[in-house]
Amino acid sequence: MQSPLTINAAQYSEKGVKPSNEDACGIRMPDEPLLTTKGVAVAIADGVSSSEAGREASEACIKGFLSDYYSTAESWTVKTSGQKVLGALNRWLYGQGQSRLGSAQGMLTTFSAIIIKSTTAHLLHVGDSRIWRLRDGEFQCLTRDHQTWGGEEKCFLNRAMGADVSVEVDYRSLPVEVDDLFLLTTDGVHEYVNDKILRELCESHRTEPERGTRAIVTRALENGSHDNVTCQLFVVTALPNQDEAEFYQHLTELPFPPALESGQILDGYKVLRELKASSHSQLYLALDTESNQKVVLKTPSVNYEDDAHYIDGFLHEEWAGKRINSPHVLKIIEPQRRRRFLYYVCEYIDGQTLEQWINDNPQADINSVRPLIEQIVAGVRAFHRQEMIHQDLKPGNIMIDSHGVVKIIDFGSTKIAGIQEINAPIIRGELLGTQDYAAPEYFQGYPGTVQSDLYSIAVIAYEMLTGQLPYGGPLSARSLQKVSYHSSSHINPDIPVWIDGALEKAVQINPTHRYEVMSEFITDLSTPNPKLIKERQPLLERNPIAFWRGLSIILFIINLILIYLIKKG
Repeated sequence: MQSPLTINAAQYSEKGVKPSNEDACGIRMPDEPLLTTKGVAVAIADGVSSSEAGREASEACIKGFLSDYYSTAESWTVKTSGQKVLGALNRWLYGQGQSRLGSAQGMLTTFSAIIIKSTTAHLLHVGDSRIWRLRDGEFQCLTRDHQTWGGEEKCFLNRAMGADVSVEVDYRSLPVEVDDLFLLTTDGVHEYVNDKILRELCESHRTEPERGTRAIVTRALENGSHDNVTCQLFVVTALPNQDEAEFYQHLTELPFPPALESGQILDGYKVLRELKASSHSQLYLALDTESNQKVVLKTPSVNYEDDAHYIDGFLHEEWAGKRINSPHVLKIIEPQRRRRFLYYVCEYIDGQTLEQWINDNPQADINSVRPLIEQIVAGVRAFHRQEMIHQDLKPGNIMIDSHGVVKIIDFGSTKIAGIQEINAPIIRGELLGTQDYAAPEYFQGYPGTVQSDLYSIAVIAYEMLTGQLPYGGPLSARSLQKVSYHSSSHINPDIPVWIDGALEKAVQINPTHRYEVMSEFITDLSTPNPKLIKERQPLLERNPIAFWRGLSIILFIINLILIYLIKKG
């Protein structure tokens, strides 16, 4: 059985010689599933004494971060979650500071946090509090003080939470090992206790962090600290590592269901008929016998009963679908009864696949294509907001219901940024998609990005308008240097040059040459972009003088060659 992430932690804070304590600190060790998906968080803050509300600022920062971080999407990376939360907290601190009449300094505080997720430590840092690590006798400061020297051995804080409407947060990540010791301190500690003594105190209290924090604070006060003194100390006692056998055992807790036939009842779902079967999965139309609602059961293929990578992907397909809420993405339904087999339940869509639509509407009109592409983009952006890359957008994975609503129905290849941070014996997020629609960077070994999904959408749009692929066929690693874009306007003369220009830009081989955001692509499919029109106009139309000058030079050269040949003859 996999051992969970555990730490032995303590914290201690004293006001010292000051009238009040403007430091704040906090530790949160959540229960599962947040322990796995979000990790353990340890944070410290030091309210800037020159501000009028340093104590309020530091406490708001710690409480707000430890609450809001665990409310962010589980699919987000630690970096995304942390920076978004700190950005919002910073704006709140800045706004509160500005609203205080007569306040020149506002609500300012330093902030440093370390989040242990899986086997990685993620550091977020603003100001001059510090994070240290003790490993194998080596004591190292992992953060950089944001200070500016002002002469006469004085330094000033040049970066703090609440100082401006935006804040730059230092971020770094590093691998964690069992027995790693981490120490967080405010400047009231580390300015009065040198690195050597800190290391000795940490090492001597490794198994008793509570006594260690008190010893460090006491030493700082004994050395004449005239500031608040706060420190946190924790030791990583276990990491959630699994060997392949443990990992597979966890995945196979639920057995694969048997082949289902009409009339069978599985966990309260009555099978009506098989909708689709492939080498990877089966889809069944079923009736929930309690709610009388039609649903779809997706079951895994017995061909992969011993394939841990496949089972992990199947489970994460459901996991991802539950976290996306969009009218243009298939809705995953939470079962109300205990499952005895591995499958998941989703809404039933009465309609046809986009693949069937393309067959029924060869070289469709742009006015028919545009609203469908806009809906596909809306669905894909719901993935991107959750830091997910779909990676397998194709007409067969898109449905159009009887009301014309487009829905993305398959998430089997989706790469989830937050899940990628969780250590596992298998490699997650590998491309499982379809060659015809996969972005070129996948064939070069690069990870998928927003631009990769954009490429797939543009290929789909191109096929809807022309019935063909933009490079004449599927790409491969060998063909990337040789292929050239086939103008959609040449295949279908009804396509305006500005539409063709938008398509060509969206399917560029180099992802950096594509649109940065999908909204730009949609705009250029709806409104002529003068730049794209100018680039694609014949030289005679966009620059007549240059055309005739060039033609004159060519004719002049031809005349010289003819004269030379006549004289030579």
